[in-house]
Amino acid sequence: MDPEDSRPIQPLTINSSPEMKHIALKKTDHRPWPLPDKPWRWRQSWCDLLFAHWPIPAADLRPYVPETLSIQEFDGTSWVGIVPFRMEGVMRRPFPDLPWISAFPELNVRLYVEYEEKPGVWFLSLDATNPLAVWAARKFFYLPYYRAQMSLKKRGNIYKYHSQREGENGIEFEATYQPASDTYEAKTGSLEHWLTERYCLYAQNSNADLYRTEVHHLPWPLQKAEVEIMTNNMLSPFDIQLPDSPPLFHFSSRVDVVIWPPEKLETSTN
Repeated sequence: MDPEDSRPIQPLTINSSPEMKHIALKKTDHRPWPLPDKPWRWRQSWCDLLFAHWPIPAADLRPYVPETLSIQEFDGTSWVGIVPFRMEGVMRRPFPDLPWISAFPELNVRLYVEYEEKPGVWFLSLDATNPLAVWAARKFFYLPYYRAQMSLKKRGNIYKYHSQREGENGIEFEATYQPASDTYEAKTGSLEHWLTERYCLYAQNSNADLYRTEVHHLPWPLQKAEVEIMTNNMLSPFDIQLPDSPPLFHFSSRVDVVIWPPEKLETSTN
């Protein structure tokens, strides 16, 4: 890809009326448990997203997950996901989107865990360009966010993504990717479904209290993806080695999301 022929993606905001019934709530019967009985508080959209997954033994991941959480496995192995994408419409209810605050690139490194029969996501790291989002997510959601210099450009159907974490040499990800199939929903019981259809995340504060944050969205509109990863040092802070086997790749153009406040769990790690 010639960078001179690429342009940064401009955000397209469609959630400017947050008090209308959110599009994410048009369908709920696919959830593995009922919606929370409290109002959702945040909304956002995840766009131009790549799921890149590698099988990793659960024992290799255990040092990075609180003992309270079970590390899930599918067919005898757990998985690590690296997920570059961009955010749109990020805002607390009932406020409208704000320029330079509500849209920015993000990059997640995630594991798959469970507590009280609710499977969810545990983040090893999250990188974003927006300093306010990094501060708010650390303070209110207890997530390990980092500030990074990031770009996401598109030419035709090809996306070029680059992230370099600030102040930490070597924490970098660079790839090009594009959708390579028609759009479909993952079949219940499949690995694709297990990796993507998750409706909560777990986090831990500085006192080792464990929190669950509920989220909701429509089923992921997935496509197969063609990917070239040029640089991937996102796991260098951890003693986790990616296997030589090819990763599993999926693309999704957009999913709209509502998020509830974190709730402290009765059991906490020490």
